Amino acid sequence: MKQIEEPARTIPVMAETDVLVVGSGPGGLAAAIAAAREGVDTMLVERWGSFGGNITQALVGSIGWYRYEKTVEAGGIGMEFEKRAEEMGAAQESNLVQYLDEETLNLVAHKLAESPNPPPASASLDTDMFKYVADRMVREAGITPILHCFMVKAIVEGETIKGVITESKSGRQAILAKRVIDATGDADVAYHTGAPYRKSPKNELMEVSMNFGCSGVDMRKFICHTARSLRYIRDWAKETSGKEDNELTSHMVDPFIKAKEAGEIPSDVKLESFWTSATPLGEIKNLNAVDIGGIDPTDVWDLTGAEIEGRQRVIWALNALKKYQPGFENARLRTFGASLGLRESRKIIGEYNITEHDVRNEARFEDSIGIFPEFLDAYGVVILPTTGRYFHVPYGIILPKKVENLLVAGRCVAGDRISHAATRQMMCCAVTGQGAGVAAAVSLKDNVTCRQVDISKVQEALKKQDVRIN
Repeated sequence: MKQIEEPARTIPVMAETDVLVVGSGPGGLAAAIAAAREGVDTMLVERWGSFGGNITQALVGSIGWYRYEKTVEAGGIGMEFEKRAEEMGAAQESNLVQYLDEETLNLVAHKLAESPNPPPASASLDTDMFKYVADRMVREAGITPILHCFMVKAIVEGETIKGVITESKSGRQAILAKRVIDATGDADVAYHTGAPYRKSPKNELMEVSMNFGCSGVDMRKFICHTARSLRYIRDWAKETSGKEDNELTSHMVDPFIKAKEAGEIPSDVKLESFWTSATPLGEIKNLNAVDIGGIDPTDVWDLTGAEIEGRQRVIWALNALKKYQPGFENARLRTFGASLGLRESRKIIGEYNITEHDVRNEARFEDSIGIFPEFLDAYGVVILPTTGRYFHVPYGIILPKKVENLLVAGRCVAGDRISHAATRQMMCCAVTGQGAGVAAAVSLKDNVTCRQVDISKVQEALKKQDVRIN
């Protein structure tokens, strides 16, 4: 690769803070709020123009779709996202029964009677309005927000992180911090410190998504047809625990199969859709239909290609829906996701690396910072939390090796391939984020490093923030 030499220069310090959180998805947002509530100065830096990560950028409002009657959860700030959204008119619990005719209603009732559990019940976030919800939560917590700001380098002295270098419209500037929380999703901060990490070859990484929304849908026609065509999880999942097999799902594939058979979509393009947030205005706000494999989220060339290819596939998908999906005849594009939905890239090597055995077998840890239901969804593995099983989330997975006073939150925490199917989930990201925010604050108050922090004090503080630890 051809190179140039960049001359040394003095970089102005734009801010100093106690706790700096880089990235504001569910993990980073929870981390910043948790730290601020512990009474320490907290700054939240985000590269986009709004907080929320995959919620607001990739239109993923279904952060708790797995919630069945017997699901046991950690509570805390992740659940607070839903509660505040509901209070502020930014959540919708879809009442789809109103669209069903009597014949279809009876058919659905019969199918539900064969299912082992009542259908999952959770509000779907209005992903546009959640931008405002996140703004309010950040302001109320007293967090210093910085948007449109990209972290490009870590400031490290010896083995201790001291802050980050940023790039923005204001130029190249430094932010100094006593504690840093990496919530970038891609472990960008950890990577720039030299902390050890792992990343699978890109042909083994989870696919990226280009989500989209539609308006102009004949909701009665669409919902009735969908209800008559409900599929079972066993129809598409490669692996379950068995108890999921007869659970119903709104997974759509037929329109795309017909379009491929007609030569309207290339045969090698994967299109199959899940959808959320059906509104009385004829809107389906999130169709998760377009997945693209072989993409490295840390490679700008791959990201560029996937964005452009993703929008092409959305148009193919929309045309197929208009032609072959009852209710979509007059549908039109409402919105593209502002960014690709990313699922997997770098993961740190932590003081502990959570395993497939842990998440499948209700692992218990003395350094628990929260719990997460036995919910796995990745690589074709689908295990739903229908029986109350859950595992402890250990502090060790957010603590990278070789760097002091850096914590990691979100999908890049330490673990193996199948455990990632659990820890990547947005509610679990919020659990690791809240744990990181509280741990950073407690370590500051006690004047010890994050590695030396008294975990019992962290746990007590988390309990006061309404987190279930065990």
